[in-house]
Amino acid sequence: MESIIYKNIEAERVRHGDTKENLAQKLDVTTKTYLNWMRGKTEIPASILLQMKRMWNVSADYLLDTDD
Repeated sequence: MESIIYKNIEAERVRHGDTKENLAQKLDVTTKTYLNWMRGKTEIPASILLQMKRMWNVSADYLLDTDD
Protein backbone atom coordinates (compact mmCIF):
# COMPACT_ATOMS: atom_id res chain seq x y z
CA MET A 1 0.00 0.00 0.00
CA GLU A 2 1.36 3.40 -0.97
CA SER A 3 1.89 5.86 1.85
CA ILE A 4 0.83 9.51 1.65
CA ILE A 5 4.44 10.57 2.19
CA TYR A 6 5.26 9.30 -1.25
CA LYS A 7 2.31 11.11 -2.79
CA ASN A 8 3.38 14.41 -1.23
CA ILE A 9 6.96 13.99 -2.38
CA GLU A 10 5.84 13.11 -5.89
CA ALA A 11 3.45 16.08 -5.92
CA GLU A 12 6.29 18.44 -5.01
CA ARG A 13 8.61 16.86 -7.56
CA VAL A 14 6.06 17.42 -10.32
CA ARG A 15 5.12 20.90 -9.08
CA HIS A 16 8.77 21.95 -9.32
CA GLY A 17 9.19 20.45 -12.77
CA ASP A 18 11.71 17.77 -11.84
CA THR A 19 11.90 14.37 -13.44
CA LYS A 20 12.56 11.41 -11.16
CA GLU A 21 16.05 11.20 -12.60
CA ASN A 22 16.71 14.91 -12.07
CA LEU A 23 15.48 14.85 -8.48
CA ALA A 24 17.61 11.79 -7.72
CA GLN A 25 20.62 13.67 -9.06
CA LYS A 26 19.79 16.72 -6.91
CA LEU A 27 19.58 14.44 -3.87
CA ASP A 28 22.88 12.80 -4.84
CA VAL A 29 21.39 9.31 -5.09
CA THR A 30 20.81 6.93 -7.97
CA THR A 31 17.50 6.86 -9.77
CA LYS A 32 17.10 3.27 -8.58
CA THR A 33 17.45 4.40 -4.95
CA TYR A 34 14.84 7.10 -5.47
CA LEU A 35 12.46 4.63 -7.12
CA ASN A 36 12.95 2.17 -4.27
CA TRP A 37 11.92 4.91 -1.84
CA MET A 38 8.84 5.77 -3.86
CA ARG A 39 7.85 2.11 -4.09
CA GLY A 40 8.26 1.69 -0.34
CA LYS A 41 11.02 -0.87 -0.76
CA THR A 42 13.48 1.11 1.36
CA GLU A 43 13.04 3.87 3.89
CA ILE A 44 13.89 7.44 3.02
CA PRO A 45 16.69 8.69 5.29
CA ALA A 46 15.82 11.60 7.56
CA SER A 47 18.67 13.62 6.06
CA ILE A 48 17.05 13.29 2.62
CA LEU A 49 13.65 14.33 3.97
CA LEU A 50 15.28 17.42 5.49
CA GLN A 51 17.00 18.15 2.19
CA MET A 52 13.64 17.93 0.36
CA LYS A 53 12.02 20.17 2.98
CA ARG A 54 14.64 22.85 2.44
CA MET A 55 14.73 22.48 -1.34
CA TRP A 56 10.97 22.88 -1.73
CA ASN A 57 10.41 25.26 1.19
CA VAL A 58 7.72 23.05 2.69
CA SER A 59 7.23 21.82 6.21
CA ALA A 60 8.37 18.44 7.41
CA ASP A 61 4.81 17.98 8.63
CA TYR A 62 3.59 18.29 5.06
CA LEU A 63 6.12 15.79 3.71
CA LEU A 64 5.30 13.40 6.55
CA ASP A 65 1.58 14.21 6.42
CA THR A 66 1.42 15.08 10.10
CA ASP A 67 -0.43 18.39 9.80
CA ASP A 68 -3.38 18.51 12.19
